Amino acid sequence: MSSSRRRRQGPSIASYVGLVRFYEELEGIIKINPYIIITLAIVTSITIILVRIFTPMP
Repeated sequence: MSSSRRRRQGPSIASYVGLVRFYEELEGIIKINPYIIITLAIVTSITIILVRIFTPMP
């Protein structure tokens, strides 16, 4: 029996580590567009930089 034949008989790596089941559980959650997350991160970063620039140092 060759090693490639043994690999085909076992479960896939994704199902072995539980990734398939984890993905199935997340399907009912509210979905947020990735562009919204990136925009919020950029706006937060710019806000922090501006606050540090315009507030006086103690």
